[in-house]
Amino acid sequence: MLSDYKIDLEKYKLIVETVFDAVNPSIMGSQVAQLLVSTMGVKGVNIFVVNPGTQALEILATEGLSLGYVNKGIILVDKSIKLESNFKPVIITDTKDSDRLQYPEKAEKEGIRSIVSLPINLKGKIIGALRIYHSEPWEMSASELSYLRLLTLNLGMALRYFRLSAVVQCTKDLLKEIHPIWL
Repeated sequence: MLSDYKIDLEKYKLIVETVFDAVNPSIMGSQVAQLLVSTMGVKGVNIFVVNPGTQALEILATEGLSLGYVNKGIILVDKSIKLESNFKPVIITDTKDSDRLQYPEKAEKEGIRSIVSLPINLKGKIIGALRIYHSEPWEMSASELSYLRLLTLNLGMALRYFRLSAVVQCTKDLLKEIHPIWL
């Protein structure tokens, strides 16, 4: 099936506004995943963050996928959706013709026919991934891919902001505990 432009400027603006209005990463992830599924008309979305200790992708948010699929097993950065460089988007137009999946039988059982996987990078380091799943073969347009790549840059900046904000709050709490008059 040729793309019918599942994402455009108006949808992108709505999703990015949600990213910037979020108060914490979990809420942001859930809202973005819900918006992507509803506005793009896809089967499901997962937003992952990388666990630095295990190099596994851990789910920040999911929408539209069964618990059985979501809990299918550990998803390793270097094994999941195999590509020479995990820094580039991976588009699997038809999962039945691909050998890149870590869990191909689970994707088939879930009814997933195409997957778009985009890394969430921050300063050359993968900190997460955005995965979009469709129940039909899907050929994504160059403009759709551009919007999604921009979205992952925004997600990366937001995740960094939330991480820095947590560090600042911890520092303030510690200083308040040590020297209450300072704050």
